Amino acid sequence: MPSIFDKFKIKNIELRNRIVLPPLVRFSIIGLDGYVTDELVDWYEEVLCGGVGFVIVEATAVSEDGKLRENQLGIWNDSFIFGLKRIADKCHEYNVPVLIQIHHAGFKEKIKDIDKFILDEILEKFKLAFKRAKLAGFDGVEIHGAHTYLISQLNSRLWNTRDDEYGGSFERRMYFSKRLIEETRELFNDDFILGYRMGGNEPELSDGIEIAKYLEVLGVDLIHVSSGVPDPKYTRKEKIDVPKDFPLDWVIYMGTEIKKHVNIPVIGVRNIKKEKQASWLVENNLLDLVAVGRAMIARPNWVNVARKEYIARNGIKNS
Repeated sequence: MPSIFDKFKIKNIELRNRIVLPPLVRFSIIGLDGYVTDELVDWYEEVLCGGVGFVIVEATAVSEDGKLRENQLGIWNDSFIFGLKRIADKCHEYNVPVLIQIHHAGFKEKIKDIDKFILDEILEKFKLAFKRAKLAGFDGVEIHGAHTYLISQLNSRLWNTRDDEYGGSFERRMYFSKRLIEETRELFNDDFILGYRMGGNEPELSDGIEIAKYLEVLGVDLIHVSSGVPDPKYTRKEKIDVPKDFPLDWVIYMGTEIKKHVNIPVIGVRNIKKEKQASWLVENNLLDLVAVGRAMIARPNWVNVARKEYIARNGIKNS
């Protein structure tokens, strides 16, 4: 039976366990200029000391006008490389692989009306950001294609009703991602991972499954399932239909379903607070990796505490 504390390999990169720090935007400890601060590096070190196996650095903006908020990390020019390298180096000091999430906030429902040349320009900015990420020493990048941000907007059949190459049919809605992946392929090898955080509901789970399968064909190495543009017909907390006997969050459920349809590793995320929850997902082969977010902000040593809980729960004697 697999355990969340087992090693796990993605290409040539080995994780010491299956617990992931997901990309958590730490607005309160980042300045308005978007540069890495001492406080941010210190926070990542706290989590690294706490035993995490894999880190995905928070949403990092490809352009100044594509930020969520003024105090968000940036990667839109080469001056950001030095600070970002401090985070990558700190993770490697603890022998923990690290990706960086590349992000643009987008235009919400207006995505259907945005001029094509603007999308062309943003695509070029993503490509340059990938190169900077590699220069900064990260072990790969994660494309942010979830949470109703730019790429989620483009992937959405609800919002993306364009009639050019960037929208309309499924393949045209995926055109931005396809070009981005194909035109940066030379960066990716067995030592550099291409991850993709996607909306499992875009707007339905069936759409998420189709997107995941397509991403695998395009060459994505790792899928991270979160939420997308929901169907407005869902008024309750869950934005898809979830079996009543599923014991965890609806976003986690989408990850477990998408894993059934792809052969690449899948990360599940949302409201995982206890070791027992994370262990249940991995021990039953429902997910490959489990991301613990807010619980690690509250308790950066979450992984070390979870290990003690796991040992006690399973009656394992220390050697």
